[in-house]
Amino acid sequence: MEVLRPATLAEALEARSARPEAFPIAGGTDVMVAVNFDRLRPEAFLDLSRLDELRGWHEEDGEVVLGAGLTFARIERELASLPALAQAARSVGSPQIRARGTIGGNLATASPAGDALPALAAYEADVVLGSAARGERRVSLREFLLGPKRTSLEPDELVLAVRFRSPHGPGSFSKVGTRNAMVIAVASLCLQLDEDARAVRVAMGSVGPTVLRATEAEAFAARALAEAGAFDAAAAPVPAATLREFGQLAGAAARPIDDVRGTAAYRRHAVEVLARRALSWALEGRPAGRRAAG
Repeated sequence: MEVLRPATLAEALEARSARPEAFPIAGGTDVMVAVNFDRLRPEAFLDLSRLDELRGWHEEDGEVVLGAGLTFARIERELASLPALAQAARSVGSPQIRARGTIGGNLATASPAGDALPALAAYEADVVLGSAARGERRVSLREFLLGPKRTSLEPDELVLAVRFRSPHGPGSFSKVGTRNAMVIAVASLCLQLDEDARAVRVAMGSVGPTVLRATEAEAFAARALAEAGAFDAAAAPVPAATLREFGQLAGAAARPIDDVRGTAAYRRHAVEVLARRALSWALEGRPAGRRAAG
């Protein structure tokens, strides 16, 4: 098996164009599992682990830009200002996996259970793709993720980065699995309050063919919080019945299946519980003077 080892992004894009059959690999935390189980045997690998252009993160034009080679360990350590994404990063595998696994790998693998994907969906992120022949293009996460292990990535393209506007408001990520750590999610959920837009965003993982937004639950929660004055008042109560209905709407948006990790019914119930808790946490987690209770 041949290994191509470009030293720069330009070299990597040229190699991708010339050798589209070469399988891109960075941290290898998903790819090498497939290789070890003999599910993947490419003619060649395209090693992206040495590309400094993809390793960092920065802010640009009011957006956060995460390079595809940014590891989950660095996200957990350096991006506490994005708590939902930092929590998702902390839930990925073991410390060793987080030190190698990358945000670009999570995107390109396109597993419905990818831990970073609900947070990126709740941030309404775009994915930046690059080609030696056509340059860069930017697509929404919804357009990029087509189904289980399927993306809109062209054969000569690489994932370069993910970009989004940093939301103003509390958010969280949580998941349910068969144990407390180092587990593939049976169901996961990210909730993000957008206080500027007076909106609530909810994205769910492992309960559909790809990450899903619970749009009816989002609209219901936004209306309920606005009517209760919870976007403004320090102690505006949010009734328990509102939280229950919000959870039910989130569960109804799930499209789960039965598999070895859990039943569809259990996944739907888990989403209801995760959504209800996440909205409570968001309301409790706002700064003093804008906190809602109930």
